[in-house]
Amino acid sequence: MSEIAERYRRRADAFERKVAAVAPDEWENQSPCAKWTARDVVEHVVTMHGVMLIPVARKLTPADDPLTAFQEARAAIEDVLDDPVAALTESDTPGGRMTAGEHIDQVVSDDLVLHGWDLARATGQDETIEPADIERLWATAVAIPPDLMAKYRTPGAFGEGIEVYGAEVPVPPEAPLQDRLLGLLGREP
Repeated sequence: MSEIAERYRRRADAFERKVAAVAPDEWENQSPCAKWTARDVVEHVVTMHGVMLIPVARKLTPADDPLTAFQEARAAIEDVLDDPVAALTESDTPGGRMTAGEHIDQVVSDDLVLHGWDLARATGQDETIEPADIERLWATAVAIPPDLMAKYRTPGAFGEGIEVYGAEVPVPPEAPLQDRLLGLLGREP
């Protein structure tokens, strides 16, 4: 199993546990994303999984139940990561030309971490992010050129209705790295 596939599975396990722990009356709770409820967070994650399948000519038909929808989306992504031909299929992405595996790693795998935090915050679950994921996402985020970060913070810059990051939330420099990461990516830690 590749490093990308292992990382995805670990993150998907954590996200799935959070989805499974949401009580029926918590799905409409407000998430840290101003326009999204807890259900919307999961729907976004599932939708983005479907987007990752397009370059490898696969489709996702999500279920109505958030847990089942995520499980089906996860299975489809794992099938791509386990298929050497599909995982190495190249396509043009907003981040440049890359393989399906690389695109999954940089988009939906990273999304599982950040949106896992969103879901945990919305539903009163443990908000702790795995230290290795914090360090990896921090290194990636601080390496984003300022002009690209500005584009990421501009609603609609990558298509109608797409918002990548919110405005930076000021966090003291001595705050834990998780809090600094969340603030940098537009979350109120």
